[in-house]
Amino acid sequence: MGIVIPLEEKKSAGLDSLLELIRPDLERTNQLIIQRTGSDVTTIPEVANHLISAGGKRLRPMLVLATAGMCGYKGDGHLKFAAGIEFMHTATLLHDDVVDESNMRRGKIAARMLWGNQTCVLVGDFLLGHAFKMMVEPGMIPPLTVVSQAAAVIAEGEILQLNAAKDTTTTEDAYMGVIRRKTAELFAAASEVGVMLAGKPKADEAAARSYGMNLGVAFQLIDDALDYGGSSAKLGKNVGDDFREGKITLPVVLAFRRGNEKEREFWRRTLEKGEISEGDVETACGLMKKHKALDDTIERAAHYGAIARDAMEIFPASPWKDALLEVVDFCIERVY
Repeated sequence: MGIVIPLEEKKSAGLDSLLELIRPDLERTNQLIIQRTGSDVTTIPEVANHLISAGGKRLRPMLVLATAGMCGYKGDGHLKFAAGIEFMHTATLLHDDVVDESNMRRGKIAARMLWGNQTCVLVGDFLLGHAFKMMVEPGMIPPLTVVSQAAAVIAEGEILQLNAAKDTTTTEDAYMGVIRRKTAELFAAASEVGVMLAGKPKADEAAARSYGMNLGVAFQLIDDALDYGGSSAKLGKNVGDDFREGKITLPVVLAFRRGNEKEREFWRRTLEKGEISEGDVETACGLMKKHKALDDTIERAAHYGAIARDAMEIFPASPWKDALLEVVDFCIERVY
């Protein structure tokens, strides 16, 4: 059982405008993704395609294609970076599911449940290797440097999240540091790379990076809220999975700090000790509602979305810019 969050009453923003603009490039990127998952080791394409074909939105590669298009890039290097960034994202999902011991991903059985943890870690490594192999091919060092740095930052975020797992003393600042590294960094790199490929000034690169970073933060905060306020069919996982896995997310941080000692003991028992009983998910959702933890998480997401929108103001008016602004609305208002 989840809480129906207010955003579900609004008309959901879509990605139609962006998809229309990038459709030819996105199709070529998808073909490249399929080609580069091939291997004589048959297990590799089986595991990779299980996740890649599971209905992900391709949002990160779309940002590469869209920012490159907005800046008038001519060439096909953006296709290699878009596909490479999707490979990086897929690799992190495979590794995440192993670390989190997740059973579902995008509404399907998690790959680790079918092929085992060891295989999934190694296939993730294969995808990372091929990601950089692709991104080297255009022969452009500056954007490659940005994505390489992002890979290191994401790994730091994964470790920080692991350190914070089941730790109810985690502060909001500490949690925001995790999601900036773990989630938002790849959004930032994807947005920045498209502008760099077009050879635009540093100010434009910085603006695109700010857009992607704040978009990524907003995206993750809405995911956090949806884990307690969505539905299984739309989430692609069970409502309350973050809770069952002992994940400390912003709604938990807010509910824990705003609660009384009895309520804090509930969070310690369920998240720190992992002693979850029947009805505890409903109790957790009730505490979220009592302390407005979901409402305030959504409000924070809207704040970061506003920063992302403002970052785009440096760019001249165009259908591309309008479509990228609509992506902000989609990430905040999306209904699974």
